[in-house]
Amino acid sequence: MGADCQYEVAQAAYVKLALHALKHPAAAVNGLLIGRLLDAGASPSAAVVSVADAVPLCHHPHHLPLLPTLELALTLVEDHFAAQGLAVVGYYHANARRDDAELPPVAKRVGDHVFRNFPRAAVLLLDNMKLEEAVKVKSREPVVQLYTRDSSKSWRQAGSDGSSQLTLKEPSTNMVLADHVTTKKWQQVVDFDDHLDDISKDWLNQGLLA
Repeated sequence: MGADCQYEVAQAAYVKLALHALKHPAAAVNGLLIGRLLDAGASPSAAVVSVADAVPLCHHPHHLPLLPTLELALTLVEDHFAAQGLAVVGYYHANARRDDAELPPVAKRVGDHVFRNFPRAAVLLLDNMKLEEAVKVKSREPVVQLYTRDSSKSWRQAGSDGSSQLTLKEPSTNMVLADHVTTKKWQQVVDFDDHLDDISKDWLNQGLLA
């Protein structure tokens, strides 16, 4: 279960999901988290889920619950990243309202779907108000909340006991994010919705953070 391990988010994944949300401030957005489970040796509590990348999926609220779109995206994403030894390890979600900090049912459903193939799956809920603050003052506090699935099959926010299961791999990540916002890099984010509308658009966003 996710409750007994740590989660480390790389700068590329974190910045990409934040830019996705900034591109569509009036809509809910979501995407997949790509990474791997690092070898924990004999101690399960020392396990680390390394989130290396993120793949933006949707920005149209009516698309979020649709399983066929998710299945198609999962197949394409898994096939692409498998050659790199990576897999889908979680899901991210940003609510449409800036003051909405509740994990919605659709996020739990997609999280359950990912959990079937990766039992340490993470769901990251983007805090819109923290995102605004991070961009303005370049704080080092993560703008996402970590949710993991417990033994009762419920998604619960991690860290309520004072522990921190979520860390940013690079401490300067929020400063890099702010720099990308200054150059309006968010305008270039392509999600799976965009790709389905125009297949020439790159859903991998390979040159986005170059």
